[in-house]
Amino acid sequence: MTKTTLTILFSFFVSILSAQIVGTVRDDKGESLPFVNIYLEGSQEGTTTNGDGEYVLDVLGSGAGRNATEQTYTVVFQFLGYTTVRKDITTKNSQYTLDVVLVPETTSLDEVVVEAGVNPADRVVRAAIENRKANLERLSEYTANFYSRGLWQVKNAPEKFLGQEVGDLGGGLDSTRTGIIYLSETISEIAYQRPNNFSEKIIASKVSGDDNGFSFNTAIDANFSFYENTLEINTQLISPIGINAFSYYKYKLIGTFYEEGKIINKIEVTPRRPKDRVFSGLIYIVEDEWQLYGVDLATNGDAIQVPIIENLNFKQNYKYDAQYKQWVKISQVIDFSFGILGLKGDGRFTAGYSDYNFEPNFTKKSFTNEVLSFADEANKKDSLYWEEKRPVPLTLEETDDYLKKDSIQVIRKSKKYLDSIDGRSNKFRILDPITGYSYTNTYKRWRVGYDGIFNSVGYNTVQGWNGETGLNYFTWSDDDYSKTLYAFAKVNYGFSEDRLRYRAGFTRQFDQKKRAVLSVIGGVETKQFNANNPITNSVNTVASLYFERNYLKIYERSFVDVAYSQEIFNGLRLWGSVSYEDRKGLANTTDQTFYPKDDIVFTSNNPRDPQNLFPDDPTGVVDHAIVKTQLSARINFGQKYYNYPTGKFNIPNDRFPTLFLTYEGGLGADEDRFNYTQLRASLRQGFNIGNKGRFRYALNGGTFLNSADGASFIDFQHFNGNQTRINLDGSSLNRFNLLPYYERSTNQGYFEGHVEHNFKGWVLGKIPGLNTLNFNLVAGAHVLSTADNRPYTEWSIGLDNLGWGKFRFLRVDYVRSSGLGANDGAFVFGVSF
Repeated sequence: MTKTTLTILFSFFVSILSAQIVGTVRDDKGESLPFVNIYLEGSQEGTTTNGDGEYVLDVLGSGAGRNATEQTYTVVFQFLGYTTVRKDITTKNSQYTLDVVLVPETTSLDEVVVEAGVNPADRVVRAAIENRKANLERLSEYTANFYSRGLWQVKNAPEKFLGQEVGDLGGGLDSTRTGIIYLSETISEIAYQRPNNFSEKIIASKVSGDDNGFSFNTAIDANFSFYENTLEINTQLISPIGINAFSYYKYKLIGTFYEEGKIINKIEVTPRRPKDRVFSGLIYIVEDEWQLYGVDLATNGDAIQVPIIENLNFKQNYKYDAQYKQWVKISQVIDFSFGILGLKGDGRFTAGYSDYNFEPNFTKKSFTNEVLSFADEANKKDSLYWEEKRPVPLTLEETDDYLKKDSIQVIRKSKKYLDSIDGRSNKFRILDPITGYSYTNTYKRWRVGYDGIFNSVGYNTVQGWNGETGLNYFTWSDDDYSKTLYAFAKVNYGFSEDRLRYRAGFTRQFDQKKRAVLSVIGGVETKQFNANNPITNSVNTVASLYFERNYLKIYERSFVDVAYSQEIFNGLRLWGSVSYEDRKGLANTTDQTFYPKDDIVFTSNNPRDPQNLFPDDPTGVVDHAIVKTQLSARINFGQKYYNYPTGKFNIPNDRFPTLFLTYEGGLGADEDRFNYTQLRASLRQGFNIGNKGRFRYALNGGTFLNSADGASFIDFQHFNGNQTRINLDGSSLNRFNLLPYYERSTNQGYFEGHVEHNFKGWVLGKIPGLNTLNFNLVAGAHVLSTADNRPYTEWSIGLDNLGWGKFRFLRVDYVRSSGLGANDGAFVFGVSF
């Protein structure tokens, strides 16, 4: 039997076992109504209208067909802000057309009991808050079927964005540079158990223009409950029925109406302070049961602190489930608009829930750390499957997008097309010898590049002006980059020391599941004593040339490094490396500045003697060779992950800390005193404290298993200090703001602790005037304890989310330190992403 015959038979049996009710829903002015909820009364079967107000409601088991008997259905049309309509129909046809007009709901205050001096809306909201936990418990565990559709579109897109060609964004833009740039659908089976157990198996996934793609519309990302005190949307937003809601909202009862024989209270929600982390709009609460009937709430980019988002709207509809005697969410629509640097657009994520089971009988094995998985060939479902299973019909625009991009896809994967695109990007331009050049063969999946003349130019007092250039090669196995190879060769030249250095190597990634990576690198290079590179090349260049402060301290190593890393199993990743290093000290060769002075005195390149008190040791290094080994483990307790067919993607888990364990050793040194062993551990975690902001901490400690005279200074434990009053890594917690770079470096036991709390508007959002600025108050503390030294401490208070318009990535802190003699205080300016 052929595949075509099977398809015909399948279609025939579907037609005799099911019927369809189709139609359009409009308002009383003739405008189509998108995302109206439509379901059969007393059943689990339902759908919503699409963006054009059209719907298709499948009725399984109806017996439609030639010998079918007449069937009677009650079809319910429900939409927030409109009066619910019930239509009784009788049919034996396989398709029945039912067009409906909804009129705006008529609310009344006749049923409202008004007490003297009491806002009637407050009475309802207080009752909803009092019953919040009970309602959460009713919805605490379930299984359901889930459908989601995501759509992004842009309008009047610029030809270039940040200097880069925008193109037609995968064929989505028309001649006016407007169109859909992302369209996808998923059909899933989900299971949920409050508070943190969630699993989703995607049965079908479809991405417009990518027949191998997998949608990122997931149920866990759409799992928003306004019964929770807060909703996490980049930051914590207060629910209008959260425990502290009256501190953030004002309420007004618009009126009441009847649904399912129940009184529904329609309440307007208004923020008390415009810049709080809050919503505005409407909530609908069922009288006596104090459950949600629906929400229609909005927030914006200021509230969630994502400036490119202009508006974000949530609409949730609930349906009464007679079996479980509760109101359950059956649909959710999230609309958003965005804009940055002339690029504007909007989008929508639509979700539908059906076939709830609130008595799932979960066991301890029902949930694992695998949050998301895919059925076999989930992205290979044909159009017949989607026509049958898709609960919400496509709009004409969406249909056209699928057809256009699916046909374009074939062309754009062809050698002729890819070669033509490469031909444009591979053109050689007059500035390419300076800025760099790359040549790509997309069809054969490889690229070669040239970094340009002195692509990385900087200045330090050892090399003087120096620059680096090189060649690189990159190849990938498929569109998902599951296997990659990157190879490079680079040269660096220091003009003042007249010294050429070079290095070359490759990095090979073997898969996307375990992230198995092998790298081999060798050559000659300069390297900071602190391998974490606490001062950047650019900052040191400015500090040295303008302010005569040469903080960068470097040595030279001739080396070969071999490293391998892999996730052994979920939550455990190992890194291992071995290297041979021949190390040499370097001394200053220049005192050049932009503003020469007679009394310029740069510090030496010896980090242990920057004031050059011992001129016989200007480098801080006794030349030697050593074999260095390192083995590190990262343990993510309770690590949850998405299991895509193309790779495994770990997701953040605030519930547990991350533990790092490291063994580091040196052996075979020229002199035994340079051999050493160090053990260290680190514990890091960040978590939200309700709506009061985010708390983070990092605790690091270690010890050396050799005498106090062992190890080269290169192999000491160095700490990330700062002497520039500039912090270009404001998101990092493992650093001190005022500690000199090598002041407390040690080859003995040590401990450092860092804590920081970002109040995310909880404090400043309540202060009139200041709350309009949308700044975040940040407080932090840092401590360092090393052998034979008094503890070094820092306390800081600062402002985050500074900037202008949509660019709010600046930060300023005032820091006080103690432990180095006289107490010190300074402002530190930086960036934070």
